[in-house]
Amino acid sequence: MIRLVIVDDQTLVRSGIRGLLELAEGIEVVGEAADGAEAVRLITEVHPDVVLLDVRMPVMTGIEVVERLAADGRLPPTILLTTFDDSEVVLAGVRGGAKGFLLKDVTLETLTEAIHAVARGETLFRPAVTERAVKKIAGSKPEFSSLDQPDPLTKREVEVLRLMAGGYSNREIAEALGTSEGTIKNHTSSILSKLGVRDRTRAVLRGLELGYI
Repeated sequence: MIRLVIVDDQTLVRSGIRGLLELAEGIEVVGEAADGAEAVRLITEVHPDVVLLDVRMPVMTGIEVVERLAADGRLPPTILLTTFDDSEVVLAGVRGGAKGFLLKDVTLETLTEAIHAVARGETLFRPAVTERAVKKIAGSKPEFSSLDQPDPLTKREVEVLRLMAGGYSNREIAEALGTSEGTIKNHTSSILSKLGVRDRTRAVLRGLELGYI
């Protein structure tokens, strides 16, 4: 049983998430918090297996909660809950030690998969790409040839591709994943090669087509 804490300043959001998770097997909500300071106290007391943490909250932000708990060595696997406009802030949370982030309007299936994934020690990078940004890319989609059956991407390459889709630079991706910029450049080259495309924009488009993003 995965013991979970939900942190969000909106009561309806917390109730909605709890209601969804009551339909899921293997997950138990052991506490809720409505602001950052309350979250730090609660997480320290109950030691949950996973935390769902809102980014924008009163008293302490979600980013400050992550940084405080990480500094004390008490940060459980944490998924940041965000809206479309929070991608810049979320990157700071990932740098601080969060395991990934999800949009608040996720389906029950996606939410439960994410909770189980971070509980297993995996990371979850699904960038908050706005509908406007996706439409902009798709609207300017160039004609290009790509491999009909590209080689599968590795787990780390998928993480890099998803952060690329969020508009992050190699340096920012390296900081988020705790590796060097040179390593990210190597991953990027491999992604382009496997997908049979020439640049990052085409890689994102191809990744959308193949379901990586």
